[in-house]
Amino acid sequence: MISTKPAGRQVLLQGNEAIVEGAIVAGCRFFAGYPITPATEISEAMSYRLPAVDGTFIQMEDEIASMGAVIGASLAGVKAMTATSGPGFSLMQENLGYACVAEVPCVIVDVMRGGPSTGLPTNVSQGDVMQARWGTHGDHPIIVLAASTTQDCFSITVKAFNLSEKYRTPVILLADEVVAHTREKISIPHAEEVEVIERIRPNMPPDWYIPFENNSRGVPPMSSFGAGYRYHVTGLIHDMRGFPTQRPDEIVPFMERIFRKINQHFFDIQMVNKEMTEDAEVLVIAYGSVCRSARRAVREARQRGIKAGLVQLITLWPFPRQIIEPLLRKVRAVLVPELNMGQMSREVKRVNQGVTRIETLNKIDGTLLTPGEILTRLLKL
Repeated sequence: MISTKPAGRQVLLQGNEAIVEGAIVAGCRFFAGYPITPATEISEAMSYRLPAVDGTFIQMEDEIASMGAVIGASLAGVKAMTATSGPGFSLMQENLGYACVAEVPCVIVDVMRGGPSTGLPTNVSQGDVMQARWGTHGDHPIIVLAASTTQDCFSITVKAFNLSEKYRTPVILLADEVVAHTREKISIPHAEEVEVIERIRPNMPPDWYIPFENNSRGVPPMSSFGAGYRYHVTGLIHDMRGFPTQRPDEIVPFMERIFRKINQHFFDIQMVNKEMTEDAEVLVIAYGSVCRSARRAVREARQRGIKAGLVQLITLWPFPRQIIEPLLRKVRAVLVPELNMGQMSREVKRVNQGVTRIETLNKIDGTLLTPGEILTRLLKL
């Protein structure tokens, strides 16, 4: 659970600006991106915040190049990030897959808007949830987090960088147009109060370094290019030294390891916030800006005598099954409101396996689900 306890300095920011502040505190010193609504403010703020902390900002020619530049910066030893929205996120998928197979830590912010294609550029949506998990081809592990408030935008961005560095993997942070452009007072802790995790560096002589070693944690040490360690990077499936292989006895252990480094650390990666779930008979599972409406609806339902509870999903992928499953057994109905045709509700239904009643509330017209709309459905449940 991520704490929202006030500390440090109080500032008035919009979500996109809070993401930038979180990235800076987490140690991000490189940003490459291309302007796109509704994520452009992240690039704008990074363009003047990064130089002030000896970082580098580059506006690239497109999102394909942006993702490539981020990978290169991370390989050189710098914490790196990019930010985009739907169409740009689509363009990043090939290089995102490269980062997965080469185990390159980086953070990708996707501020979701209406789609598909150019869609509704200035309207809110949550249509990229499945793309975030499965957008790049092939079997691959990925960590996807979602922010619901401006405070979340700061704290979850820090968490995204920490998970990326700790597990040597790309991490996707999903916001949406409403979260990104909501301006409110947040607390930014002093730097020394924020936990910042760095990638594991090799501590052995260069001749002993194995860049893709199959160790117990599943996360091999990562040397920076130019630091004196031999390090080959490829998008092909590779052996422990990074060179392409077609040997089954090398392919299978590699694929199993990159999944194992995520699967065996679910306790650290999977995060939710639970509110009034102890005695809940009706449960709402929400994420992003919809979670704010759901929170109000749940509180109003309580005032009307309905024992409603809320689960805010922070980690979307890997889906926090171990947390959600016990809650499903305790309630008589679950409502999953989303700004899409029902993407995360599919996961809830998969985990539920018929245990309780699952209802969906979907909106796809580019407007936000209101507390009243969610409350109306809760009253019917």
